[in-house]
Amino acid sequence: MFNSLKNLFDYNAKRLRSYQPLIKKINQLESKYQSLSDKKLTQQTDKFRKQIQQGKNLDDILPSAFAVVREAIKRTVKERAYDVQLMAAITLHQGSIAEQKTGEGKTHAVTFPVYLNTLTGKGVHVITPNDYLSQVGAGWYSNALRLLGLSTACIIHEKSFIFDPDYTSPQS
Repeated sequence: MFNSLKNLFDYNAKRLRSYQPLIKKINQLESKYQSLSDKKLTQQTDKFRKQIQQGKNLDDILPSAFAVVREAIKRTVKERAYDVQLMAAITLHQGSIAEQKTGEGKTHAVTFPVYLNTLTGKGVHVITPNDYLSQVGAGWYSNALRLLGLSTACIIHEKSFIFDPDYTSPQS
């Protein structure tokens, strides 16, 4: 039993260490995307989509795409993703489960693989265990995704909505 647990923890530690070269590349690209205008940042999405159409795979463009998302979030949410959030994002992109404690940025981390995987031209669905998390995620990060040329929608118990930051209520 002890050896099984030890092997699991060793595997996870090894896996997280293997992400360090990717994290380093993302961090190195940060200044490149900081200097772009909003319009130029938005244009990166089309650039990435073309690269996919020309044969690159998602892993090839992951560092650049994640650096672009980090910058979009910084501009819209006023938060910068930490390396541990990037590790969770890489884990999710690879189809694995990333466990984080309350407040460690799960909603933040999921935005990265959402963006990356939409570059193939297919939609992405994020499923959360409760309506609150759905609404929070859609509300906080939709502006960042919109800056990158994506639209978002949310379905919660007995309701659904499309995020539109330009909408004004007729009651206002």
